Amino acid sequence: MRLRQRDLRTCYLKKRIITKDEEGNALSDFSKQRSTFQMNVQSAGGKMAVELYGERLPYIKSCKYQGDLINEGENEGDGVCVFVDKDADPDFKIISIQEFSQHKNIMLERV
Repeated sequence: MRLRQRDLRTCYLKKRIITKDEEGNALSDFSKQRSTFQMNVQSAGGKMAVELYGERLPYIKSCKYQGDLINEGENEGDGVCVFVDKDADPDFKIISIQEFSQHKNIMLERV
């Protein structure tokens, strides 16, 4: 499966950083370094998505990506700048990645 060039949106990946505060609580933040990539971004929909996400469905995006920058088991929780500037904080985070032979299905949730 090949993705159409005209349907691709330029996005920016920002890695998740786990730090600890003075009390030992884990805090999650995103790095300032970014990686540029392109993927097809669509609103999530369908019966299965409604059952999985319920009232959160308006804040979920379904994406298709071809490349090696994002991998299953590595990038869940990382931030993605989709509709904001590349220097801003990410507006979405990766909640799931499904790898197939030619592409990856990525589910994003608004932060």
